[in-house]
Parts: sequence; C-alpha cells; structure tokens
Amino acid sequence: MSLIKSISGIRGTIGGKVADNLTPIDAVKFAAAYGSWLLKRNSSKEQLIVVIGRDARISGKMISSLVANTLVGLGIDVIDLGLSTTPTVEVAVPIENADGGIILTASHNPKQWNALKLLNEKGEFLNGDDGNQILEIAASDDFDFAQVDDLGSYSRNKTYVEKHIDEVLNLELVDVDAIKNANFKVVVDAVNSTGGIFIPTLLDRLGVECIKLYCEPNGEFPHNPEPLKEHLGDISKLVVEEKADFGIVVDPDVDRLALVCEDGSMFGEEYTLVACADYVLSKTKGNTVSNMSSSRALRDVTQKHGGSYQASAVGEVNVVQLMKDTNAVIGGEGNGGIIYPDSHYGRDSLVGVALFLSHLANQKMTCKELRMSYPSYYMSKNKIQLTPQIDVDKILEVMADKYKNEDVLTIDGVKVNFETEWVHLRKSNTEPIIRIYTESTTQEKADDLAKRIISEIKEIIA
Repeated sequence: MSLIKSISGIRGTIGGKVADNLTPIDAVKFAAAYGSWLLKRNSSKEQLIVVIGRDARISGKMISSLVANTLVGLGIDVIDLGLSTTPTVEVAVPIENADGGIILTASHNPKQWNALKLLNEKGEFLNGDDGNQILEIAASDDFDFAQVDDLGSYSRNKTYVEKHIDEVLNLELVDVDAIKNANFKVVVDAVNSTGGIFIPTLLDRLGVECIKLYCEPNGEFPHNPEPLKEHLGDISKLVVEEKADFGIVVDPDVDRLALVCEDGSMFGEEYTLVACADYVLSKTKGNTVSNMSSSRALRDVTQKHGGSYQASAVGEVNVVQLMKDTNAVIGGEGNGGIIYPDSHYGRDSLVGVALFLSHLANQKMTCKELRMSYPSYYMSKNKIQLTPQIDVDKILEVMADKYKNEDVLTIDGVKVNFETEWVHLRKSNTEPIIRIYTESTTQEKADDLAKRIISEIKEIIA
C-alpha cells in the first residue's frame, strides 16, 4: 500500500512488494542503515548500544526481531524493552548510556501499519541532517556487517514500566499527595496497545481508581487509533455510566493524550497541552512552544502568566529545537503531545496525565469546569488523499499567492492568519495526504473555512 521514508524513520503497511511496503527486507535495510550511521558516527567507540521497544501491533514482534538481529549483525548490543511506549524508550536511552534507540510503532496509524522511529543518544528524534544521512546510506546498500566473533549481544529489560513511572512521580510539580487526596476515578481507553500497561500502573501508583476500556495489549484496535472525537464514543458513554471524573485516551505508542470530561464531552486534544501548560506556568515562570497547527489558546494562557509563546514548524524535532532555543518550560503539539523538559524532550502521555491530575487536584474543580475556564477556540482537522500525479508544492504555491494580502507563513507548508481565524495547509510527513487545519471562534466557522479551502484546493487539482 505505502512506504514513506523521512528523516524521522520509515513507515509503511505490512506485506506486499519490497520498497512499496514495509516488508521484512525494508525493515532490515533501514535498521542496517541506522546502525551503519551510528557506527560511523561513533567510530572511536569500542561497543555501541541501542535500546528498542515496540507498541502492541500484531506485526510488532516480527519487525522488532528483524531490527534487533540486524543491529546484532552489525556488532551492536541491543537492549530490548519489549512492549513499551515511545516516551519510555526515549527515557531509557540516556539511562542506559545507549548510543541511540528505535521505537517500533506507527503511532496513530491503523493496525496494518508499522514503523521504525529513530532516536539519537539523548533519546530525542533525529534532526534533518542526521535523518538524510541515514536515507542516503539506505539507498546505497553500503553495509559492512560484523564478523562472527564481533556480533553484538541481545538482552531484554522489563524494568522500564516502573522506572519510567518512578521518573514521572519524582518530578517536582507532580503533586502526588494532592492527587491521592482527590480520590479521582477515571476511565482509560488504551486502544488495546501498551498504554493499557503503563497508564493503569501509573494511576495505581497515584491512588486513582481506574476503569479499563480496551486495555488488553493485543494490537487489535477496537476503533481508529487516532484519539479524535469521532472515534471515542465508547469511552464518552462509559465515563458517564461510571460517574467518572474524566476519561483518558492514548494512542498506540502513548505519546498523544486526549481527555474526556465527566459529561462525556471532549476536553479537546488541543487543550491537553493548554491545561498542562497552565499548571506548569503557574508554578514556573517561562516560555512555551507549540507547532503552527496548534491552537492559539496556548499563546493566550502563556501571555496570561507573563511568558512568551513561539510557534515552530510541524514535527516534534522542530518543536524541541525551538523549545531549547527559547528556554521553554513546557511545549508540545496540539495533537495531545506534552513535552516537559524537566522530564525529557519528547512527547509523553505519562507526564501529561500526572501534570493534568496535579492541576485538577489543586484547582478543586471538575474537568468540565477547567475546560470552560480557557479561551474557546474551535478547530477543524481535515485531509485530502494524494495520488502520485498531484503536485503538492504547486498547490501550496497557488494557495499562498491567492492569500498573499493576508498574513501568510511558508516555513512549513502554508499558514494563512486571518484576524479571528487561521488555516494551515501542509503535506504530511507520515501519510500520503495534505492536512488542512483550521481554527476559529466557533465550530461552524472553523468547519466552513475548512470546506472553503478544500473546495479551492480541489479546483486547483481539477
């Protein structure tokens, strides 16, 4: 169906033809390219270590085995966390003094997809230069595998559920006592992936009663795994039935966090970061960063606390770099990704859950009341499927010219800022689509703006 190579890794559907899909040969080839890049980068080091972990996808064990043994074949030691999360692998890399990490997950994509997401020695995603070097190595097939006496070792490490949770609970702003005293009851939808292991364990350590929904890590996603409103009817209903304080939804690799209010309404994945930032900024003065497709609400909350807000190009590596450049105390992406530097520079739903619980416990208000305390913006997130014949760059160029009299940004696709609303058009790095994000002061206005823009794009394509 599809194979997408980018600076952040390789992503595709399982099965099919080599180079068109994520086949075993493609998994080995890309793992070999990454391992070769590490060896070249650390040529003076005697022995390299890579940490790997996977979500619960059906194909996960196969892809993980291929990747691990390819690295061993290059002479690299592998520490396998097994069923894990993206942020857990990110946390483990520096703890293990590893030279890199690979997470086997296709994040929010459906079950037929899988991917290799690549980390550096800091447990952070690779920058553009590093990613392009790996793509070049993969294209060259220039691999030099180890002799039999120099093969790497393989070991399993199952301690990182507790190690990651310990790290979260030890954060200064995680108010464990306040959370325990609040006697929260929550419902968790982990889409039958590894969040079903990590989130309930975290909640148990925090004294929170947990009602599990789809928490069996078998990779059989019971609904579309992207944590959007249209996919979350079951948890919305169960939160109300159980009289829970709120609901927690994570994607398969647990780096996106969405919340459901006690009445079954969506807190809004854009507002996950807003709420956590509000709490952090109330305790720590500083700046924030999110990407260009994220809500203006973070800007408003940041300014309320006397901080400065900056917007980066889309992509976690871009958010992280701008956070470092501006000394941001919290940042992330409007898809529910919380990046809290006091923990690590990566989106982390465990950190997000702990900060949100701390905020709610200290505010002594309901989840719905907290959501209503923030500026109300409404987003419409749409996409247009691409075919090889469509010239995306041409489309974006035409749209930028069409709105040249408005405030137009072109550092990442095309973003047009109107007085009370905006639209952001960009080609996805992970799927063959154009994303169309709009935001306005009502849902109807956001939807209408999206429909208008989509219509204009289709006229160009036609």
